[in-house]
Amino acid sequence: MADSLDAALRVLRETFGYETFRGEQGAIIQTLLTGDDALVLMPTGGGKSLCYQIPALLREGTGIVVSPLIALMQDQVDALRQLGVRAAFLNSTLDPRERSEVERRLSAGDLDLLYVAPERLLMEETLALLERSRLALFAIDEAHCVSQWGHDFRPEYRQLSVLHQRFPRVPRIALTATADARTREEIVGQLDLGKARRFISSFDRPNICYRISEGNNPRARLWEFLRREHPDDAGIVYCLSRRKVEETARWLCDRGREALPYHAGLPDEVRRRHQERFLREEGLIIVATIAFGMGIDKPDVRFVAHLNLPGSIEAWYQETGRAGRDGEPADAWTAYGLQDLVTRRQMVEGGEGSEEHKRIARQKLEAMLGLCEITTCRRQALLAHFGETRDAPCGNCDNCLEPPESWDATVAAQKALSCVYRTGQRFGVAYLVDVLLGKADERIARNGHDRISTFGIGGEHAPAEWRAIYRQLIARGLLAVDAEGYGTLRLTSAARPVLRGETPLQLRRLRKARPTRQEKARTTAGDLSGSEQALFESLRELRLQIAREQGVPPYVIFHDATLKAMASRRPDSLEALAGIHGIGQAKLERYGERFLAALQSAQPPDDNPALAEAHPTG
Repeated sequence: MADSLDAALRVLRETFGYETFRGEQGAIIQTLLTGDDALVLMPTGGGKSLCYQIPALLREGTGIVVSPLIALMQDQVDALRQLGVRAAFLNSTLDPRERSEVERRLSAGDLDLLYVAPERLLMEETLALLERSRLALFAIDEAHCVSQWGHDFRPEYRQLSVLHQRFPRVPRIALTATADARTREEIVGQLDLGKARRFISSFDRPNICYRISEGNNPRARLWEFLRREHPDDAGIVYCLSRRKVEETARWLCDRGREALPYHAGLPDEVRRRHQERFLREEGLIIVATIAFGMGIDKPDVRFVAHLNLPGSIEAWYQETGRAGRDGEPADAWTAYGLQDLVTRRQMVEGGEGSEEHKRIARQKLEAMLGLCEITTCRRQALLAHFGETRDAPCGNCDNCLEPPESWDATVAAQKALSCVYRTGQRFGVAYLVDVLLGKADERIARNGHDRISTFGIGGEHAPAEWRAIYRQLIARGLLAVDAEGYGTLRLTSAARPVLRGETPLQLRRLRKARPTRQEKARTTAGDLSGSEQALFESLRELRLQIAREQGVPPYVIFHDATLKAMASRRPDSLEALAGIHGIGQAKLERYGERFLAALQSAQPPDDNPALAEAHPTG
């Protein structure tokens, strides 16, 4: 057992350029090396891929990786080839000659890793090919796709139990970043992993600052966030509809940011080109539906923004997890307003699923709304949702950075609920707010609502404050939204004790100012001095030049963290360069001389006295 882990550590250092395993990576790798199955829950950026890549390199045969997105396989394979790993993919993008060559290499044992889409894998001809080949393991990536309750359900995943039936001696590993207890059990049941060892890592991503921004005009709030926090950074903006994706991408471009749309209605070639540009260019924004992002391996996504409220914490966590995979500070920013809540409620109630499916969807939406309305640390609530306890507030979410105020809203709630009742439970929030404010409106007069007791009794609150009150009453279940798309409100039984004065009600006060991330959270061990920053930028230029020469994304050459380490430590030999985190043997041989030359040609820093003395200019 110790010998196998020693071999795994050698591969980790020599191939991948890392010194030690993180968390339970070593135990997971040992499990596969001994031929046992594993179920792995590890957050995005936690190093899941190493858990099957290293055993595939050490076990005899080829590791088969089941991946749900064909569009990403090329980049995953490119990254492995940069490391000297014999990797390929088998999917519908290959022509017959290319496909035959991959199949020949698999049969000949000339591949370490082969990426296959589930649809391709389940074809009888593919299964027969695998039966004729020597296999090291099966890795089922994004395993939450098996769950019919999940946010990325893929029916083909439910048929992958065939792997255990036809290849009972080949170890399997199922991996995901997002699975609550129900989804975990469904993964185990559907994939026949009852005997698999379970490895559940912390779901915490401490480098991500979580912010939920409530109010109207989400675009204006998004722009202020980008202008202030990420004026030049790459990021993803998620929207609920294809039309909103297109409009938002144009709006960002009109304001001077380079943004590209991505959704299922675009031609395949356009989607492929936009994704490729996002992966290979710096500072680009992708505006997308949830059709984009699963398995995205771009490490320097500095922000993920949602212009519409996600339907579940699982979906939100999965999508926000695409930020900051390199461990550097990143933001997850989410717009949350009354219309989001109304729309999501209508989507659940108006859906075509079974009543059981609607019940689960309601539960997931309620949990998401609870996270939005909470006044305490968001990270503590997020981790608790996944069954994990955090003892202290995180200090890196909006509620920690600027704690929201609560207020006794009992009287205001009574006014708001009474207005719903006295107008006949037939109107939406905008109309109700106008009545409460006593607005002179022809429609209100025509309906006779200028003569009811709640007309004009709400002058102590501004319109935005009344909308926030109604939003929270809906979120707490005191008001229900119609499922027909009109947004009309009606009282629920939960409203009765509030109306009667039997139950006091505390609500969040509408936040006026927007928090900025603490200076502490912005500071990392990788921060550079002025001259080091200039050197880092020149190394990035060299990396981009090499990436363009080879037709691969820049991060496939080296991650930013590796370049920062070069800039701060200034290695002066290949041996010293080999000690930098993220530089394995293959990359050292391929790129070492060019980066060493760039480092040696740089002027010594004038803001480091020790180095300045070691490199006198006179």
